[in-house]
Amino acid sequence: MIRSHASSFAGLPVLPYTPGMALPEDPAAVAWRLAVEDFEADPEEFAELVATFRKEVPGAAVRALVVGEWGCAYDSPLPVGLLVDAAAEWTGLRAVFLADLVSEECEISWLTHGDITGLLTGYPTLEVLWVRGGTGLRLEPVRHAGLRELRFESGGLPGQVVRAVGESDLPALERLDCWLGRQEYGGDATVGDLGPVLAGAGLPALRHLALANSEIADPTMSAVAAAPVVGRLTVLDLSMGVLTDEGLDALLAGQPLTHLRRLDLSRTYLSDEARQRAVAALPGVEVDVSEPQSVHVYNGREFRFTAVGE
Repeated sequence: MIRSHASSFAGLPVLPYTPGMALPEDPAAVAWRLAVEDFEADPEEFAELVATFRKEVPGAAVRALVVGEWGCAYDSPLPVGLLVDAAAEWTGLRAVFLADLVSEECEISWLTHGDITGLLTGYPTLEVLWVRGGTGLRLEPVRHAGLRELRFESGGLPGQVVRAVGESDLPALERLDCWLGRQEYGGDATVGDLGPVLAGAGLPALRHLALANSEIADPTMSAVAAAPVVGRLTVLDLSMGVLTDEGLDALLAGQPLTHLRRLDLSRTYLSDEARQRAVAALPGVEVDVSEPQSVHVYNGREFRFTAVGE
């Protein structure tokens, strides 16, 4: 559950934009937050907010944007086109965070998106792109020479998006975070869908990979254990998912992981013995096995859930 908005983004403090406000001495020294107050606002209200922002804030000074509530986020796609339309003015834009909403505004699995490819094609110098929510989210394979960080926070990340990332050419990408989520919330990615990402052909600079919040954590581990991309990582994040001792066994039976700086196995379903074994197997690696999750038992059946769902 997400309880607070971002206070900083891309190394800059977040400043909510209000029409007519006094601008900071250096408008480029903040990440501008664009959001309407009413969660049922007419979509035109957000469009007017963006239009006024473009008039009042010098385009060349817009370095980072955080998009909050745009009105009916639970059934109206975030209007990415409004941001793409400003590309000729926002020539210094380097970072975008789509859908920084907390649970009280809209549950993560209800956040509605469309095709976000235009942000990457429209902003070839973009370096950081974060997206929260996965409903309706689409991405086409692209080549983008500048993107360094790509993050998907989701209760259910569509397999189409995972495939598109793997089929993209992202030579500068150093960090990729995918919260894969659950099938019931649209997280239909398969182990096969992850294949191109794990091969890493289009991700030569990747050093931090998160395949987190995953319902298919155990079936994925054999593929991760043999993945070419893992050999060049410094951080591997497998947290928040339905990872059990069986999955850990498959992971540790594969290629050596002693080159990692950090392995995140927190908020998973590993037993005490497995957690101790993971730490002992990787001396010199920071292995996070904190916050072990408990199996839910109902009518004699065991249930395990990803940390972030609805």
